[in-house]
This record gives sequence, structure tokens and C-alpha cells, in this order.
Amino acid sequence: MKIVPIAEVKARLSAYVNQIETESPIIITRNGKTAAVLVAPSDTDLDWILLSNSPRLQAILERSRKSIAEGRGIPHEEFWRQVEERQGAKLAVAEKQAEYKTKKARRKNKKEAATSK
Repeated sequence: MKIVPIAEVKARLSAYVNQIETESPIIITRNGKTAAVLVAPSDTDLDWILLSNSPRLQAILERSRKSIAEGRGIPHEEFWRQVEERQGAKLAVAEKQAEYKTKKARRKNKKEAATSK
């Protein structure tokens, strides 16, 4: 672990970004106090960081917690049944869209073939 003042990081950011790919995190300080940590996240870490800091997701979670506390939640099994139902509907729509695109392409090819004769 390396501790570096923010002024130095600003001057050599590219070098520090390269360094964290192979070494441990870099602690960035401002006036001697920790201000940030520079790390090279994995894809999973990045997803977690972005989601956990999303104001929109936090608002959704807070509304959900209130709803459950007020007794308006749904049982676990019902939740997953609804998820599966929605996924099935999405798959059905995707299949119809693919079918439509295929039919549209066939009509276009027939039309082009007819006009080229």
C-alpha cells in the first residue's frame, strides 16, 4: 500500500493508474488526511460500486423497505413467480420481434428479386 498526496497524484495520474494494475491500492491524501483510494476494480467490484452509490437504486430500496415494514410486501415465492412470468413475457416478445424481422427480410428479398427480373 502506498500513501500519496493528491497534488502528486494529479501530476502523475497516468503513472499511478498503471501502477495499481500490478500493485496494491494507493491511498490519496489531502492535507495529511485520507481523501480517496485508487484501486483497479474487477468487473464485479465495479458493478457493486456503481450500484451501491446509485441514488436511484437507494431510493428504490428505501421505498421497498418502507413497503415491507408497512406489511405491503409479497412472499418470496410470489416475487420469483412474478420475475419468471415477466422474463417469459420478454422472451415471447423477443421471439415475435425476431420472427417479424425474418418475415420482413423475406418480403424485401422477394420484392428485390421481382424487380431485378
